[in-house]
Amino acid sequence: MTNSTETRERMPINFSQKLDLIADLWQPRVVAEMNDYQFKLVRIEGDFVWHDHPETDETFIVIDGILRIDFRDGFVRLGPGEMFVVPRGVEHKPYAEREVRLLLIEPRGVLNTGNAGGERTAANDRWI
Repeated sequence: MTNSTETRERMPINFSQKLDLIADLWQPRVVAEMNDYQFKLVRIEGDFVWHDHPETDETFIVIDGILRIDFRDGFVRLGPGEMFVVPRGVEHKPYAEREVRLLLIEPRGVLNTGNAGGERTAANDRWI
C-alpha cells in the first residue's frame, strides 16, 4: 500500500502564471513558505514609500522589468534575473518606471511598508 502523499503529483510553482493572476499593483501574494520565510510575488509600477524593516533583511528578485531601489545615499538598479538584499534597518524606496514583476523573500508577518504604514500597506498572508 502506498501513502497518498507519496503518489500525489508534485507541482512546480510557475511565477509567470501566478503573476498573471495578480490584478492589483503593490499587493504581494504568497506562493510558498520555507520555515518562517514567505516567497511573495508582486507587480509594481511607480513610486513606493520610504520605509525600513528594523527586524529583518528583505530580498528582491526581479523576474521582469527594471527595478530601482533608492537609498538615502544612492540607489541600486536591478534587471531580470538579478537579486538584491536590503539589510535590516536600512531605509529604502522601490521605484519602477514601467511595470516590474518581483519575487520577495521575507519572514512571515513582515508588512510591505514596514513601520511607515499608509495606503500602500498590503494585507499579510494573502496566498495565490
